[in-house]
Amino acid sequence: MGVRPAATKLNISPAAARRPSSFLPIATVALLCSASYFLGAWQHGGFSSPSASPSSVSVATAVACTTTTTATTRSATRPRKRTPAGQGQALDFSAHHAAAADGAVLSSSGDSAATRRYQACPARYSEYTPCEDVKRSLRYPRERLVYRERHCPTGRERLRCLVPAPSGYRNPFPWPASRDVAWFANVPHKELTVEKAVQNWIRVDGDKFRFPGGGTMFPHGADAYIDDIGKLIPLHDGSVRTALDTGCGVASWGAYLLSRDILAMSFAPRDSHEAQVQFALERGVPAMIGVLASNRLTYPARAFDMAHCSRCLIPWHLYGSVSHIARSPYTLMISSSEYTLIGHYRTCQCADGLYLIEVDRVLRPGGYWILSGPPINWKKYWKGWERTKEDLNAEQQAIEAVARSLCWKKIKEAGDIAVWQKPANHASCKASRKSPPFCSHKNPDAAWYDKMEVCVTPLPEVSDASKVAGSALKKWPQRLTAVPPRISRGSIKGVTSKAFVQDTELWRKRVQHYKGVINQFEQKGRYRNVLDMNAGLGGFAAALASDPLWVMNMVPTVGNSSTLGVVYERGLIGSYQDWCEGMSTYPRTYDLIHADSVFTLYKNRCEMDIILLEMDRILRPEGTVIIRDDVDMLVKVKSAADGMRWDSQIVDHEDGPLVREKILLVVKTYWTAKEQDQ
Repeated sequence: MGVRPAATKLNISPAAARRPSSFLPIATVALLCSASYFLGAWQHGGFSSPSASPSSVSVATAVACTTTTTATTRSATRPRKRTPAGQGQALDFSAHHAAAADGAVLSSSGDSAATRRYQACPARYSEYTPCEDVKRSLRYPRERLVYRERHCPTGRERLRCLVPAPSGYRNPFPWPASRDVAWFANVPHKELTVEKAVQNWIRVDGDKFRFPGGGTMFPHGADAYIDDIGKLIPLHDGSVRTALDTGCGVASWGAYLLSRDILAMSFAPRDSHEAQVQFALERGVPAMIGVLASNRLTYPARAFDMAHCSRCLIPWHLYGSVSHIARSPYTLMISSSEYTLIGHYRTCQCADGLYLIEVDRVLRPGGYWILSGPPINWKKYWKGWERTKEDLNAEQQAIEAVARSLCWKKIKEAGDIAVWQKPANHASCKASRKSPPFCSHKNPDAAWYDKMEVCVTPLPEVSDASKVAGSALKKWPQRLTAVPPRISRGSIKGVTSKAFVQDTELWRKRVQHYKGVINQFEQKGRYRNVLDMNAGLGGFAAALASDPLWVMNMVPTVGNSSTLGVVYERGLIGSYQDWCEGMSTYPRTYDLIHADSVFTLYKNRCEMDIILLEMDRILRPEGTVIIRDDVDMLVKVKSAADGMRWDSQIVDHEDGPLVREKILLVVKTYWTAKEQDQ
């Protein structure tokens, strides 16, 4: 009934507990660790967070200064649980709820008075997206959909409560069943089933949604549509691994690419197509809320092997200088900052194409852009699209002009699909074109609130016109572990080829340790949507590449954000993120969240509970969190987390109890909006 596989408790290996001991070393270590801890406690550094309770102090002492206990809990007995007594010390990482469960609400009885108790938000916030809030967005300009971009709350506008799951929430179906079915109670919206009924996107079937795999431009299903694309470009030899789907709908294109070992980043705005990205995530498909408006997409340059638009209705040929006038399906007059209604045109000589220029920035050298839907094959569809032949022809000619200005080559137009290819380098392009100009000083990878510009991002220089700019990538799966060109070319400060190999091995070891203490890692279907909050070089995701899950690799903007390019060169996906702000995703997106040194990284940048509340928002009920950090920081994190309806437990570093870095394991308890109102 949709419940993820039942699982055993978190058990510490008996071998880990049988460590040889000697009185003198133990006494020395205990003395030094105790002195170190009390000195740190006296200094009171770090986040502004609730004071550590006496039980939290016992955690730090036990973890840092014992050689016989691998796991510690909030008190000297067992971690406080919401399950029947007598189940031992282990955290329960199992998924239990195929429907609402009784008695899941936390009780505050017995909690430390020093721990802040976070209340549940009202039920109307069950789908709250802080940086894409529908009401707040209305304060911003409608021009070019700027109001659909990220606009995050600050100060008193921030919610300081726990976002509830909707009444009747159930654990999603395990992959691959989730690709085709989801629980209605989890995303209770029927709008798309009515609006897209004839397009085979989604339909209601009792208490479930069914996803037939159709789309506006692929009525015979995404599989057949992808096969048609595969006749035009190589999709089966590993040369195409990362893809970008603009205006993704419910992400059926990305869902069916997964069986071909192609990982798509799908995005769409939070707009009148209610919850389309949320449906994608419920299906177990990578997706984020996003829009092409005024800001760059939050990805580095040269990230994707392929980009795609299937009737996404993005005006690819528009936006640029004041003098150019054009018309999109929306009948627009273009200036640098606004558009107004003008009526039809018959010709267009413009080649501004701001959004296509942005696609060019994120496409790899030799990457492909695929377009289906208006205006492609307009001679067949113009009546159904309720547009004139002249109008559609003019739009296609304008898109063709922009593509030529980018030195793209049109591979083929076959039926409803057209494909262009970006050049492998700019050696000949610089000599053969004049407009738009090449960007001169802007960092090509800068993409966190950075504005798009009508200039072409230059590719790295090549010594020969036959070379691939930035060096050619290995085919998948070899590119996952091969040294990425950005590292071998010395583009990532402080990271050498040797360091990359060591990092890869380190994360293999760490993930093996995680699997040793969380048995659910070995149970297929328990974790599907995974988030790495501080991905670095992508080692955590690489170590999980053979598991039936995907990892969203977030690279914080406050650290060495240049590593996101490495993540993509490995054939993985991710985005930039500032964790003092909300993530562009819906509540209950992830089954597992991994946070390596995140709280140390954001020390003194924002309050700890801002990050923790966001983690809780995007974590599914009964989801798991793994937090790695210094033991003193983890004590503070645990003290705050204890007030958030989380069960938590600190365990040792994979190298043993004498290492100051520890691991905090968390299970989010099950509760829903209905239960918290009772």
